Amino acid sequence: MEELIPTVVLFIAIQFILFFLHPLQPAMSRPHNNFTDLESLLAFKASVADPHGLLATNWTANASFCSWNGVRCSHRRQRVVALKLANFFLGGSISPHIANLSFLSHLNLSHNALTGPIPGAIGRLPRLARLSLAYNSLSGPIPLSIFNMSSLVEVSLLMNNLSGSLPSNTDPPFMLPWLQIMSLSKNHLTGSITPNFARCSQLQVLSLSFNNFGGSIPPELGNITGLILLYLGANQLTGSIPASIGKLSKLNELELGNNYLQGVIPEELGNLLDVQYLALANNILTGSIPIALLNASKIHTLILAQNNLIRSIPATLGVSWPQLEILDIRTNKLTGRLDFINSLSNCRNLEYLELSENKISDFLPDSLGNLSTSLKNLYLNRNYIKGRIPSTIGNLSGLIDLDLGRNELIGEIPSEFSRLKSLQGMFLDHNRLSGYIPPELGLMTGLNALALQENAFSGTIPHSLGNISGLQSLSLVANGLFSSIPDSLWSLSGLLLLNLSGNTLDGSLPQQMGNLKFFDMLDLSKNRFSGNISSVLGNLQMITYLDLSNNSFDGQIPSSLDLLVINIEYMNLSYNRISGTIPESFTSLGKLYSLDLSFNKLQGPIPEGGVFSNSSTVSLEGNPALCGALKLGFSPCPPPSNSKSNLYLLKYILPPIVLVVLLLSCFCTRLIFHRWDKKQKLPSEDTSMDTIRVISYRELVRATDNFSEANLVGRGSFSSVYKAHLDDGLITAVKVMNSENQSALRSFDAEYYALSKIRHRNLVRIISMCSNLDFKALVLQFMPNGSLEQWLHSHNYYLNLLQRINIMVDVSLAFEYLHHYHPHVVVHRDLKPSNVLLDENMTAHVSDFGISKLFLGDSHSILSATAPGTLGYMAPEYGSTGKVSRKGDVYSFGILLLESFTRKKPTDAMFDGELSLRQWVTRAYPSAVLEIVDPDLLKESVDIQREPSSPIIVGQCLSSLIELGLSCSRDSPQERIQMRDVVPKLQKIKNDFLSKSPRS
Repeated sequence: MEELIPTVVLFIAIQFILFFLHPLQPAMSRPHNNFTDLESLLAFKASVADPHGLLATNWTANASFCSWNGVRCSHRRQRVVALKLANFFLGGSISPHIANLSFLSHLNLSHNALTGPIPGAIGRLPRLARLSLAYNSLSGPIPLSIFNMSSLVEVSLLMNNLSGSLPSNTDPPFMLPWLQIMSLSKNHLTGSITPNFARCSQLQVLSLSFNNFGGSIPPELGNITGLILLYLGANQLTGSIPASIGKLSKLNELELGNNYLQGVIPEELGNLLDVQYLALANNILTGSIPIALLNASKIHTLILAQNNLIRSIPATLGVSWPQLEILDIRTNKLTGRLDFINSLSNCRNLEYLELSENKISDFLPDSLGNLSTSLKNLYLNRNYIKGRIPSTIGNLSGLIDLDLGRNELIGEIPSEFSRLKSLQGMFLDHNRLSGYIPPELGLMTGLNALALQENAFSGTIPHSLGNISGLQSLSLVANGLFSSIPDSLWSLSGLLLLNLSGNTLDGSLPQQMGNLKFFDMLDLSKNRFSGNISSVLGNLQMITYLDLSNNSFDGQIPSSLDLLVINIEYMNLSYNRISGTIPESFTSLGKLYSLDLSFNKLQGPIPEGGVFSNSSTVSLEGNPALCGALKLGFSPCPPPSNSKSNLYLLKYILPPIVLVVLLLSCFCTRLIFHRWDKKQKLPSEDTSMDTIRVISYRELVRATDNFSEANLVGRGSFSSVYKAHLDDGLITAVKVMNSENQSALRSFDAEYYALSKIRHRNLVRIISMCSNLDFKALVLQFMPNGSLEQWLHSHNYYLNLLQRINIMVDVSLAFEYLHHYHPHVVVHRDLKPSNVLLDENMTAHVSDFGISKLFLGDSHSILSATAPGTLGYMAPEYGSTGKVSRKGDVYSFGILLLESFTRKKPTDAMFDGELSLRQWVTRAYPSAVLEIVDPDLLKESVDIQREPSSPIIVGQCLSSLIELGLSCSRDSPQERIQMRDVVPKLQKIKNDFLSKSPRS
C-alpha cells in the first residue's frame, strides 16, 4: 500500500497540471483539428471568382483562417462558426465542400453574382441557424435537405433564379421547428404553396411573392399564430382568400396582390387588429369593402386597386383608420358619394389618395381642403365627378400631383390654386371647365406639367405662365383661346412639349422660339397662325414631332429646316399656303417616318430617296404643280428643252414607234396566254390547290395598273411585291419573281410548294399563282400594316410591350406548327423582322418561304450547299457545317425576340466582329436588363400606373423575355429549346404580365 502512495501523488499532480493547462490545449492541437475547416475554405475560394481581389488580400496560408475576411471562429475551439461575404462581388459557384464546416451557424453570401445550384450538402450542417444567399443568380431547385434542418432560424433565398416546387406532404419530413424567417421571393418557383409551413410554429416572416406559385392559399397558414409578415403577391394563385387568415392576430403586413384571387374580401380580415399594410390589388375580387375591415384600426396602407369591387366607400373610413397614409382603390366599379372624404380629415398622415377609374358620381366636397397638408398625391380622374372645383384645395400645401381629369367638372379654376407651391403636375383635362385661365397659375413656380386640354377655356394664354421656369409640358388643346402666344412662353428654356392645337390663336412664329433648344414636341395645328415659317425652327435640333398644319402659313420652306436631321420623326405642314419647292435635303432626314406637305402651293420636282421612296410615309396631294415621283402618282416633269427638233420627233417619229410597240405587245400577250393555257399544270399530288383560285396574267396586269410604281410595296433581289385590286374587289399582294435570276425562279418553286401545302392563321396565305415561261408570280394575302421591321426601326408607329409580346406569340405559334404539327417538317431558314407581316388586327403572319426546306419522313436535318438565311439571324452551324435543321429557326427566333425588345438590329454598327447582339444582351443579363431594353418600354411602365410596383412588373416581364431569347439563341443547337416549348413559355409570360398590369 505504501508503495502505491508515490504513484497516486504523481497521478494527482499530473491531473492538476493538465487542469490548469486545459485552455491551451485547443491552440496546441489546432493544426490537426482545424485542417478540415481550412481545406473547406480553400475549396470555396477555388470555386468562386473574386474580380475585386477581396479574398486574395488575406485568404492565404500566411495568416490564420480565423483572421480571413468574412470568417469568424469560435473563441475556444477556433472553428469556423460564421462566413459572411455579402457584397464581395463574388462570381462562380458555391462549393459543396462548404458543408464540411461542421461548426458553421451563419452563412451569408448575399448580394453577389454567384451562379449554379445550391449544394444539397448544405443540409448536412448540423448547427446552421442563418442561411442567406439572396440577391445572386443561383438556379435549379431548392435542395429538399434544407427543409429538414432543425437548427435553421432564417432562410433568405430571394432574388435568384431558383426553380422547382416546395416539398409536398409526400416528400421527406418538413422539420423546421425553430424557423422564424422564410424568404423565397423573386424567383421562378412553381407548384403550390405547401401547407407544411403550418408546422413551423415559430414562423414570423413568410415571403413567397414574385414567383409562379399556383393553386389556392392553404387555409392552414391561418394556424401560424406568430406570423407577422405574409407576402404571397405576384404569383398565379387562384380561389378565394381563406377566412382563416383572420386568425393571424399578430400580422402586421399582408400582401396578396397581383394574383387571380376571386370572391369577396373576407370579413374576418377585420380581426387583424395589428395589421398596418394590406395589399389585395390586381385580383378579381368582387363585392364591397367590408365594414368589418374598419376594425383593423392600425392600417396605414390599403391597396385594393384593380379589382371588381362595387358599391360605395364606407363613410367612416377615416375615423376608423386614423393612421392611414396610403389609400389606393382605383380601377374598380365603386359608386356612391364622396362623403367619406369628410372622415379622411382625421388622417393627419395621409400622403396618397387614389380613386381614379371608378364610377363615382358626386360633387367635390369643400372638406377636400381639410385633408392633411402631408397629402402629396391626389388622383380622382376618370370618374363622373361633377360641379365646381372647391377653392379649398388651395389649402393642400404639400400636394405634388393633382389629377381631376376626365370628369364632368364645370366652372373656373380657383385662383387659390396659386398657393400650391409644391405642385408639380396639374391635370384638369377633358372636363367642361370654362372662363379664363387664371394668371395666378404663374405663381405655381414648382409646376412642370400643366394639362388643360379638352375644356372650354376662353380668352388669351396668360403671360404669367412664362414665370414657371421649370415647366416642361403644357397642353391647352381644343379650347377657345385666341390672340397670339405670349412672348414669355418662349423664355421657358426647359419646355419639352407644347401643344396648343385646336384653338383660334393667331400671329406669326417669333424669333424667340429658337431659345427652346430642347423641344421634343410642338403642335400648333388647327389655329390661325400666318406669315412665313420662321427660319428659327431649324434651331430646334432635339424636336421629334412638329405639326403646323391647318393654319395660314405662307412663303417657302426655310432651308434651315435641314438642321432638323438629328431627331425629327413626324412633320406635318399640310393645309397651309406654302409655296416654292421641296428642299432636296429632306431626303437626308434619316429618322423621319411621316411627312405631310399636302394641300399647299408647292411646285417643281419631288426629291428622290429617303422619306419620298415610300408612299405610306409621305403625303403630297393637293399640290398640282409638283412633278416627278411617278410611284407617288405625279406626272413626269416636263423636259427642259423646247427646240424644233424635239417638236419634229414628237409629231412625226414617235407615233409610228408607239403604234409598232403596241402591236408587238398585243401579239406577245396573246402568245403568252396561249402557252400558259397549254403548259401550266399544278403538281398532281398537291391536294390543297383545290381551294386556290386561278388568276390570269391579264387580271394581274389590271389589278396592279400594269405593275405601276404607285402600287409597288417593296422590292428585293429575287422579287418585287405589288398591291393589287382583283376583279372581285379583293385586295392582295402580288409577288413577281425576277425572271432573269435563276435563284429567284428556284425561290418561287420553293415558296409555292411550301405555301400551297400549309394552312395556319399565322402564316401568309397563298391565294393564287401565275406561271409561264416568262412570268412567275404568287398572289398572297395582303397585310395592310406592313412588316415588323418597319414598326421596330422605321418609327412609323409605336409598338407597346403587350403588342410586341402578342407578335412574338403569333410567330412562335407559326413555327410550332411548321416544326411539330405539319405532316412534314418545314424549316423556314430566313426568319427576320421583314418577313413578319401584320394584318389589320396587328396579328403577325410569317412570310417569305423562298429558301425553305420541307423534310419528308423522319429526316429533321440536311446538308445545304448554300448558306441559308440572313447575316445576323442565321444560326452559327449554317456557316460552319451547312447543316439545316429546326434548331436553326429556333436560333433566328431567339435573335428576333432580343431585337424586338431591345430595338437593336443584329447588324447594327455597334456589333462588329468581336461583339454580337446576343453577347451584348448576355453581358447585361440578368442584373442590367433594364439598361439594354428599348427605353420606350420603360417609359410605358411609368405611364401604365402610378404605383411603385409597375416598373417592377414591366421589368420582370422584360427579364423573362430576354431570358427566353437567350435560351433560343444558344450557340450549340443541342442546347436550344424546341418551338413547342417556346409557345407555353411565351404565353405564360404574357399571362403573368396581364395579370399584374392594370386593366385598361
